[in-house]
Amino acid sequence: MNLEKLEEVLLSKNKATKEFPFDDKVMVFKVKNKMFALLLWKESPLRINLKCDPIDALAFREIYDCVKPGYHMNKKHWNTIHIDGSMEDRFLIDMIDDSYNLVVSKLTKKEKFELGNI
Repeated sequence: MNLEKLEEVLLSKNKATKEFPFDDKVMVFKVKNKMFALLLWKESPLRINLKCDPIDALAFREIYDCVKPGYHMNKKHWNTIHIDGSMEDRFLIDMIDDSYNLVVSKLTKKEKFELGNI
């Protein structure tokens, strides 16, 4: 998946925003000011950090060589995916969906209402 498609998928999430809070090398995608993805967009291959259920995080690491413990993140809850073409796009999109949904599930009732999730 190329950078443009990846950004399109990330920003297609309800109320998703893109920021550069650390530096110009890391795009941070948030919902309601909570991170669900960090994209190292100047890397080759691209790398993305995504939030994961702890059991799923371990399983993805066993299945895919391109999935590693989250770089500079809580390794129990985050994975780093090297977008090198070895993982089908649909699985990466599923992981993005899961990351977004995990973050939304932890929002307050008011925030979920503002998203239209209640």
